[in-house]
Amino acid sequence: MSYEQILYETDGPILTITLNRPDRMNAFTHVMRDELIDAFDKADADDAIRAIIITGAGKAFCAGADLGAGKDTFNYKARGLSDGSQVHRDGGGQVTLRMFESKKPIIGALNGAAVGIGITMTLPMDVRIASNNAKLGFVFSKRGIVPEACSSWFLPRIVGISQALEWVYSGRVFSAEEAKAGGLLRSLHEPEDLLAAAREIATEFATETSAVSIALSRQMMWRMMGADHPMEAHKIDSRGIFYMGQGADVKEGVNSFLEKRPAEFTMKPSSDMPEYYPWWEERKFE
Repeated sequence: MSYEQILYETDGPILTITLNRPDRMNAFTHVMRDELIDAFDKADADDAIRAIIITGAGKAFCAGADLGAGKDTFNYKARGLSDGSQVHRDGGGQVTLRMFESKKPIIGALNGAAVGIGITMTLPMDVRIASNNAKLGFVFSKRGIVPEACSSWFLPRIVGISQALEWVYSGRVFSAEEAKAGGLLRSLHEPEDLLAAAREIATEFATETSAVSIALSRQMMWRMMGADHPMEAHKIDSRGIFYMGQGADVKEGVNSFLEKRPAEFTMKPSSDMPEYYPWWEERKFE
């Protein structure tokens, strides 16, 4: 797929995906949805990519859904995008579900305004950092709609139910400082330093680490957030230790430590994931 509304740029082990509609403040569209899903498919298939940064072109990260259709922006039946049945998939949710499945760590570098889908799309990212002049907002109550992009699942798990509800109920736009204090952001940076900071984090993830270990760890951590007992984690931990313990990466990890040298891991997420992966039952939209 050739991309019209995102940029896909690799530099060594780091992929940078840039939302690229600066004239529209990178407002989200169905085209952007499809391109982001394709980009994550492409990234997961490329073992050279070890970490993903997502940022925006121009002064905004993403100003939310493109409201060019006016009052019918969210009326999919009126726009001919639905047959009128109750089964209609939210585009933001399709993107965040794909991010959730990613085998690669995801870092959000919020360079400016991130509201509506512009902030909810960041919730399945593993680390979020922002320019200190960024503004964020879960503005759905002020648009007469509800939170989307699976944010009712992600947001309370990240910041707690009370903070999540306060931001969603008010629908107000708030500062990056408040977002950091509320646990939504890891750190704030001067605009000119933001991407360098994201690359530093990505490099740390990609250097002297096992790609398969990270892929498994990412899914283990995210999926255990919904488990009802620590025994569920014990089951998966045990299978992971058993599988990886027999693999080349553990041998290399131990030998490199004992020999006091950098590790050179060889296992690949595209071909060396364990037979029990994915261990969660398949979930289909019905």
